[in-house]
Amino acid sequence: MANPRPSSHRLLRSRLVPPPSISCYVLVLLAFSAFIFLFSQRQITVVDRNPSDESFEDLKERLWGSASGYGYRPCVKRTQKYAAPQKWNRYLTVRSNGGLNQMRTGICDMVAVARLMNATLVIPQLDKRSFWQDTSTFSDIFDESHFINSLEGDVHIVRELPKELESAPRARKHFTSWSGASYYEEMSQLWKDYQVIHVPKSDSRLANNDLPIDIQRLRCRAMYDALRFSNPIERLGKKLVERLKSHGQYIALHLRFEKDMLSFTGCTYGLNDMEAEELRIMREITNHWKLKDINSTEQRLGGFCPLTPKEVGIFLQALGYPSSTWIYVAAGEIYGGETYLSDLRSRFPNLVFKETLATKEELKDFSSHSSQTAAIDYIISVESDVFVPSYTGNMARAVEGHRRFLGHRKTINPDRKGLVELFDMIDRGELKEGAKLSSLVSEMHKYRQGAPRKRYGSLPGSKGRDRLRTEESFYENPFPECICLADKH
Repeated sequence: MANPRPSSHRLLRSRLVPPPSISCYVLVLLAFSAFIFLFSQRQITVVDRNPSDESFEDLKERLWGSASGYGYRPCVKRTQKYAAPQKWNRYLTVRSNGGLNQMRTGICDMVAVARLMNATLVIPQLDKRSFWQDTSTFSDIFDESHFINSLEGDVHIVRELPKELESAPRARKHFTSWSGASYYEEMSQLWKDYQVIHVPKSDSRLANNDLPIDIQRLRCRAMYDALRFSNPIERLGKKLVERLKSHGQYIALHLRFEKDMLSFTGCTYGLNDMEAEELRIMREITNHWKLKDINSTEQRLGGFCPLTPKEVGIFLQALGYPSSTWIYVAAGEIYGGETYLSDLRSRFPNLVFKETLATKEELKDFSSHSSQTAAIDYIISVESDVFVPSYTGNMARAVEGHRRFLGHRKTINPDRKGLVELFDMIDRGELKEGAKLSSLVSEMHKYRQGAPRKRYGSLPGSKGRDRLRTEESFYENPFPECICLADKH
C-alpha cells in the first residue's frame, strides 16, 4: 500500500527537527512491519472470500444460501380417511440388506408394506453379511423404543415373534421390486395359509410413484422421524456438528473415492496399473457384482465414475469456495490415502474426517462398526451448510432427500459428465483454472443446488420394469407428497 504524498508543512517541519537516533528508526520500522503483517493476515481472509467483483453478501448468499426453504415445509399429517391400525395376529419378519442407507430405506418400505398388508411388523434384522461385515443390531444403530412408539398410530410393531410362532411354518417371499398397493393387496392372500411371512430382502420393495398419499406420508414419517439413530450416535453426531459450526459454515463432502465403489464401477482414472489390477480382481471375485469387464474410460466419459479428490478440489474452487472453507469428508477409507488426498488438501487445508474431528475415546465404541460410523457421517451431512456428493449412491440420495424435506438445504450435485469434459480440457492445456473455468462450472450447476422440484419420472424410452427402475427414488425427493407450501397445507 503506497504512502500518502507528504505535505509542504511536513517537509518544512522535517528540516527544522533534528534527526532521531538510529534506535528510534529501528523501533518505528519494527512497529510498521508488525502492522503490515497483521493487516496482510486480515486481508488474506477478505481476498480469499471475495475473489470476484461480487459484494461479500452476494458471494456469501451464492455460496451458502438456500433461500430459506423457498417457503416449503414438511407435510406428513394423516388424511381424514386414514384408519387406526389393528393388532393383527399375523406377522411380517424382515432381513434388511445392504449398507446403512440401503437398510434404512428398506425398513421404511417394510413399514408401509406392513400397513398395506394389515400385518404386525417384527423389528427387522440387519445385514451382517455384506461388504462391511457389521455385527450391529437394530438397537445398536436406531432408537428402538422411539421407532415402535412413534409409529403406533400407523403399524403395530413388536421386538420379536411370539414364542408360539417361532417354529411355525412361514412363507418366504421375495416381494417384487417397485410394486404398488394393488400388488400387496394380492399378496395378502398368503395370510390364508400362514401367520408369518418372511421377507429376505427389504430394499426397493415399493414403487416410487402412484401410491396412496397416506402410504407415501407414512414412509416419510418412518424415515424422518421414527427411524431416529440411537442416543450414543445422536449425541456424538451433534457434538461434531457443533465443533464444525464453531469454525463457521462448512461443507459435507460425500467422497466416494473408496475401494469398493471404484471396484464396483470399474473406475481407475488416475490410478496406477497395480491399483487398477487390484480393483479388477476384487470385482472378479465378488459374486453378486454381475458386471465384470468394464471399460474405465467409457465409464468416466459417461459420467458414471465418482469424482477424484483432485477433481472435487478443482470443482469447489471453481464454484468460488475459498481455501479457508472447512470441509468434512463423510466417507470410509479413501483409496490410496494421502497420495490422492494431497491435492484436495492443498486447496482446502481445513479438510477433516471424523477421525480427526473426534477423539479416539469418543470413537472407540463405534470404530469397528461401519454402519454406526456411517450414521455419524449421515447426521453431519444432513446438518451441513452445503452437501456435495462426489457420486450418486444410497447415502447421497438419502441425505439429499432428507435435506429437501427439512427445507431444501443447499445440495450441489456435480454434473460429472460435463465436468469430465472440462477437466480433460485442462489436462490438454485448452483451458486453465481461473475466471473462465469458474464461469463455465457455475453456469453448469445453476440449477443443480437442491431447489424445489417434483420427483423425476422414468427415463424416456424405458419400458417394463426398467421404466420403474429409472424413476427418481422417493427417498431422494419426497416432493410433492411430503413437502408443500406453508400456506397450502
